[in-house]
This record gives sequence, C-alpha cells and structure tokens, in this order.
Amino acid sequence: MKKITISILSGMLLIAGCRQTSTETNNKTSPTITTEEEKQDSAAAGIELNKGEKWMVDTNMMTPIRNMENDIHSFAQHEPKDYKLLANKLQTTINLLTSNCTMKGKAHDELHKWLLPFIDMANRLADAKEKNEAEKEFRNIASSFTTFNIYFE
Repeated sequence: MKKITISILSGMLLIAGCRQTSTETNNKTSPTITTEEEKQDSAAAGIELNKGEKWMVDTNMMTPIRNMENDIHSFAQHEPKDYKLLANKLQTTINLLTSNCTMKGKAHDELHKWLLPFIDMANRLADAKEKNEAEKEFRNIASSFTTFNIYFE
C-alpha cells in the first residue's frame, strides 16, 4: 500500500509541477527500431519524435535520468544482486527528478510518456517478492533506457 501511495504521489507531483504551457506542434514521426520488444515498448508509450529528431531534455532533468541509467549499467555488472537496494536508489532519484521538473510543452509531454511507465516499473521492482519478479522488472527498466535514448537527448 505504501508503494502505491508513493507512486500516485510521485505521479501527481510530476504532473502538477510540470504543467504544459506551450501549444507547439510537431510532425508525428516514428524512429526505426531494431527489436520487437522495443517496438512494443515505444508503441505502448506512444512517444513521438520532434519532427524526426530527439527531444531535448533540460540539464536539471537529464542529470538524474543519466544517474539512474548509470546505476542500472553498474548494477548489471555486479554480483550479488540486491534488487531492493537498487529500487530504493531509483526511487530516491525519481523523487529528485519529479520535484525539480522545469520542462514545458511537447518535450515535457513526451518525456512523461516515458517517465510514468518507468516509475511504475521501479515500484514493481521495489514490490517484487521473488527473485524472478525482480529480475524481470530489472530487465524492463534496463530496456526502457533504450527507448529513452531513441527519443531524448
């Protein structure tokens, strides 16, 4: 129950702190994606490119995102795996990220399409009761950074 409450509050903070103020438009262009899993992830999220280009993410937003990506890469290379510790670290960084949101407009909206499912994955990782559940969520989280890097810079 605590994780659900945290997830809902994080999502609400993210949305409330980052209201769209721009009415900019873009061309709906899909990138070339190499694997079926990435196609499914992107299609489910509905993320669009910015007229065929990646969206620019503000530095104060990109820093925590890159820190989480580095944590994932580092975690993958070390044993033993402490998924709860990783989940706590991700949640701390997500809280920092959502409380410092400064993006606006279409770039902000597209980032939310990636970030909200990412927050859900991090919560499921934290809630995983069995190692195979945690491993699955870890793989999903790692895969989400592939999607992130297709659409954002």
